[in-house]
Amino acid sequence: LILNSIFDMKIAILPGDGIGTEIVAQAVRVLEALGQKFEMETAPVGGAGYEAHGHPLPDGTLKLAKEADAILFGAVGDWKYDTLERSLRPEQAILGLRKHLTLFANFRPAILYPELVGASTLKPEVVSGLDILIVRELNGDIYFGQPRGMREAPDGPFKGAREGFDTMRYSEPEIRRIAHVAFKAAQKRGKRLTSVDKANVLETFQFWKDIVTDVHKEYPDVELDHMYVDNAAMQLVRAPKKFDVIVTGNMFGDILSDAAAMLTGSIGMLPSASLDANSKGLYEPSHGSAPDIAGKGIANPLATILSAAMMLRFSLNLPAEADRIEKAVKQVLAQGLRTPDIYEAGTTKVGTVDMGSAVVKALRSEEHT
Repeated sequence: LILNSIFDMKIAILPGDGIGTEIVAQAVRVLEALGQKFEMETAPVGGAGYEAHGHPLPDGTLKLAKEADAILFGAVGDWKYDTLERSLRPEQAILGLRKHLTLFANFRPAILYPELVGASTLKPEVVSGLDILIVRELNGDIYFGQPRGMREAPDGPFKGAREGFDTMRYSEPEIRRIAHVAFKAAQKRGKRLTSVDKANVLETFQFWKDIVTDVHKEYPDVELDHMYVDNAAMQLVRAPKKFDVIVTGNMFGDILSDAAAMLTGSIGMLPSASLDANSKGLYEPSHGSAPDIAGKGIANPLATILSAAMMLRFSLNLPAEADRIEKAVKQVLAQGLRTPDIYEAGTTKVGTVDMGSAVVKALRSEEHT
């Protein structure tokens, strides 16, 4: 009992919308199977938050997120909310959490398990052994830049016509802090860092390149190269194993990490962590709410389960428990169990709950070996 009290940590469970409730439920089962004492409290977010309290990020949900040691997040969004004003759409919940909690560093690992080589659309010799870490800046860039909106064009060839506009911007402190995170991550891996920008046409990313280059002076043991985002997208498909750690801005990171996800066979396999300066984090699968398959029991819960493992490692300081979950996932894949997104001939197709049950069973069987 005394040992259990050491691990009395509070986790905010925010399932969200669509398949979010289904996949988070399986991750919670896996956490409970570890035998540790976690305080887990659930709150609505996204479309569920709007339905319950008229806002995608209700005050009570934000309060819980601030009080918790870590946040396990499902997914938000549904087509039925597309007609709402932008500030009330489900996606504003995740943006709001990143902003209010200063979650500026997004870790998105893209690892191809040997058992899933056949699930990738690329040739085995191109992707076998793939292990990339994308470090995405989360608090700046065009997603948060001001001014933004819609108006009548004040000048130019289409003066007076309606136009939409957003502002891409980064401050030096924002770039420096994410660069430090990326260099430190590279030091723990292959000591190679690729900074992705568009410095040839964007002033914002010429500035980005200059600052990353300056920070590099503090990490002489890490090899740094710079790559334009269009070339990076091409190289991810042509020769993905040439990358070790990639650092880039908010928008480019959003796009490239989804591209990297498909190298592994399915975005349903990719976890992610969004961290503040003190390693408090929000953990979520890299995919969305998939309203088209919600309620069908076929969603892949493994990205969420692996996100829970990242939570244990980075925010709750329980690396051994994180290792146990990751080992259990590998064991289940080795057994040939597959959700529809990673199914191939010769394997066994299972649903969301059965996949979660298999991971729980693997954890429990490990306890008796």
